[in-house]
Amino acid sequence: MAGLSPEEKREAPLLLDTAPPRTLGFTDQAAFWGNIGVSLIGFSGAAYVLYPTGHPPLPLVGALLATVLGTVVGTAMVAGTGAVGTRTGAPAMVVLRGLFGTKLSFLPTVANIVQCIGWGVYELTVIALGVSAMTHDGVPHGLVIIAAGVLSTVMAIWPLRVVHLLRKYVTVAVGIAMVYFTVQLLGSPVPEPTETSWSGFFPAVDTTLAVAVSFVPLAADYARHSRTVRASAGATVVGYSIAQIWCYILGTIAILQAGGDATKIFDTFLGVTAGWAFFAILVLREADQSFANVYSTTMSLQNLLPRVDRRVLAAGVGLIVTLLALPVRDFSSYANFLYLIGSVFVPMSAVLMVDFFLGRGRRAWNLDQDSPGRPLMLLPWAIGFVTYQLLNPGSISWWADFWRKVQDATGIHATWWTSASLFSFLVAAVATALLVGLSGGFRPKARRNDGDRPTA
Repeated sequence: MAGLSPEEKREAPLLLDTAPPRTLGFTDQAAFWGNIGVSLIGFSGAAYVLYPTGHPPLPLVGALLATVLGTVVGTAMVAGTGAVGTRTGAPAMVVLRGLFGTKLSFLPTVANIVQCIGWGVYELTVIALGVSAMTHDGVPHGLVIIAAGVLSTVMAIWPLRVVHLLRKYVTVAVGIAMVYFTVQLLGSPVPEPTETSWSGFFPAVDTTLAVAVSFVPLAADYARHSRTVRASAGATVVGYSIAQIWCYILGTIAILQAGGDATKIFDTFLGVTAGWAFFAILVLREADQSFANVYSTTMSLQNLLPRVDRRVLAAGVGLIVTLLALPVRDFSSYANFLYLIGSVFVPMSAVLMVDFFLGRGRRAWNLDQDSPGRPLMLLPWAIGFVTYQLLNPGSISWWADFWRKVQDATGIHATWWTSASLFSFLVAAVATALLVGLSGGFRPKARRNDGDRPTA
């Protein structure tokens, strides 16, 4: 990093082949993941836990247990993939060069670009809906989208400065708002859902797990700047788990107090004393989510375009996300989007961690621009993906119809005790372990210099 100014040395590198500064400690990362774990989408997303698609409502204790189990397991997957980024110093999609080879890594890279842009659009739309609820449509939708898009883009240009600012200021404000709403909402009776059943417990677990695991292909983009693996993994698990569980519990309470109508959840928050002031903090905090998606899209693009300045890419991504968000007002496909993300990245996280910590990664992956292909590693990923679809084909009609035919042909059907996320992760992990064992991967790892960094 010779020749760079002190400011440049403290910020994320502009080009892919520059070693990342290791400036993030435990508190920085815990604050970052804590802010990411609190989301307006999470409050309303609690409805998919309380009322699992195709099943009767869960008992309240069942919804809380599903939230805790799905969040902790999903966050552990995020922490594991982030730890790979800390070890290698590489962004999330560049890490996949070691797993699949450079050209094959473009496949998940493109998928991640699509999902990050999609999430970015959702987040800007959520901000607009939050402002609309506070102002009773007093501020034009397009103006809010543009303002939020500009803010997210600026944040993505200076990502490490943003993470430090989150720790110093935003996390405290968000924590105060969450405590306030918790006290206010628990001051009123929480009605129990009626005609409940535990049959939808594992689909509910899959929902909360899918929300957490959607950050698997983003984690290394930030963990690469961590000083230690322990700090990055511990901060991810602690920060994100506490925040998402708290967020979903509050969402569950608010939905029940709104008579089970998730569309009125913002009204529940705004209905408490001075609720608008604390709700405004949560709406402004939503920019953290859109920033993370813009920045990670940028880092994914650098895997394809390693010589392009990330600031230029961030500006372009921010513009695209903002333009796409302008006409969006419908969230009807939210659950389907989550399931599809989970089916792609849950098994991939298993393949990634097993091969890195037990297989070739122990002897140092090749992360160069010309890293040779490893097509065999696509096999356990595909097996895990198919497992997920057989157990939970989702609700997109044409896609689900195809997998139901496969279910009937194979005789494999989901039961009350099957979890698509957990089973697909385990199947992919076992399949990868078998490949690693057959290739002689279970050997002591070679000694590596702390200064080793991937090249691009």
